[in-house]
Amino acid sequence: MRPPVIPADWPYRNQSRHIASRPHLWHVQDIGAGPTMLLIHGAGGATHSFRNLIPLLSQTHRLIVIDLPGQGFTVLGAKSRCNLDAMAQDLVALCKQQDWQPTAIIGHSAGAALALRMAEILPIRAVIGINAALGKFEGVAGWVFPVMARVLALTPLVAQVFSKLAATPSQVRQLLTSTGSRVDPAGEAQYLHLLRMPTHVSATLSMMAQWDLDGLLARLPRQTLPCLLITSTNDRAVPASVSAKVAAQMPNAKWVDIPGHGHLVHEEAADQVAPLILSFLAQHAQTART
Repeated sequence: MRPPVIPADWPYRNQSRHIASRPHLWHVQDIGAGPTMLLIHGAGGATHSFRNLIPLLSQTHRLIVIDLPGQGFTVLGAKSRCNLDAMAQDLVALCKQQDWQPTAIIGHSAGAALALRMAEILPIRAVIGINAALGKFEGVAGWVFPVMARVLALTPLVAQVFSKLAATPSQVRQLLTSTGSRVDPAGEAQYLHLLRMPTHVSATLSMMAQWDLDGLLARLPRQTLPCLLITSTNDRAVPASVSAKVAAQMPNAKWVDIPGHGHLVHEEAADQVAPLILSFLAQHAQTART
């Protein structure tokens, strides 16, 4: 497997490496020292999504930041393994192979679902979800959207055509704005680069087509792990009410809302998100010692 070329100006490129762990060739960034935290982006994202959080969290923690299979600069080894359970299993296998023992997992959007699924397998102390995608489409959309994703994922050349024709600066800006977020120019350029990669688009479609949260959602009321769910009022992709509902169902979950930002709040307002994460982890580290 030959990985995609990482741009010279990609955030934390000097900390990037590729690790073969079947069936994928993973793009991983290893930054900082201290207790280990795993950072998992959402569908269509990559390690760059945490670029503004990294300098704030790496002062006290070792951060392992990973591109999901086929997305960003990770090479997809098996297209059938883009579903929740398979990706969680493959991430756990990577952690065990590398002897990473994360005390916490931070997941953005769909990455939060992966974090919670991994916490059912690994001895994690805490999970932090940022605008966690832990809900199901309502009504007709509940079957129309997944079916559309499956059709697109199975249609030859869709990813190539999209990457060539649809990934323009103005369209990427419009896409990001539609989530309720205002991303800086560097971030827009990074998303544009990703959307111009057919492998990234194809893997994102495969993830959407295979995504099923029913089992995880049914088990969440029995999940006693400390969980912090951070939302932002202007999120137009995943309503804050999704996290509020989940937090009410979980015995040890806390919901905090940051007003004035959108789905990519950790990119827009890392200085507000990081203290919430660090305070939550410190609180539960203290609880674990007593």
